[in-house]
Amino acid sequence: MSYFLLFFSAAIVNNFVLSYFLGICPFVGVSKKVSSAVSMGLAVTFVMLISSVVTWLIYHLLLVPFEMEILEYVSFILVIASLVQLVEMFIRKVSKPLYDTMGIYLPLITTNCAILGLALFSVLRNYGFLESVVFGLGAGVGFTLALVIMAGIREELELAPVPKYFQGAAITMIVAGGLALAFMGFAGMI
Repeated sequence: MSYFLLFFSAAIVNNFVLSYFLGICPFVGVSKKVSSAVSMGLAVTFVMLISSVVTWLIYHLLLVPFEMEILEYVSFILVIASLVQLVEMFIRKVSKPLYDTMGIYLPLITTNCAILGLALFSVLRNYGFLESVVFGLGAGVGFTLALVIMAGIREELELAPVPKYFQGAAITMIVAGGLALAFMGFAGMI
């Protein structure tokens, strides 16, 4: 598979949020405003990209040669947690309002199953180093795309006359389901 198809597949066709339903917590929690959605998407993309590099190196240069593959989950989680701490410290230092906007969802990137899923998919699919990097970048871009689309729709819905019983979580789940159905239309392209 070419790098472009791998990127397109990870970002659109097999979107982590809308096809695999991984990373739903920040998808719903941080998608009320486009600006915070973009920031969260960039933070998750950064963590996905760097974790795809580091986990690939750890798995292929450390775990496999020493026959310690059983430690892949633990080592991947440690890498992800360390990267999230790095991102959290950077955002707190650079933009305190953005840090406050993201709230609890920023440290919760650590438990974002999309990032762990990315590392595990790379191993299961036996991607090479460059394929793993492209896959991580595509997955991060796809996560950001889903988050920004959802935030844009939710911002418009605040101005729309939504019936009382559909306000809040109900309309959010309906929109998420509609987006997932729309992205399912790309299934089978690759």
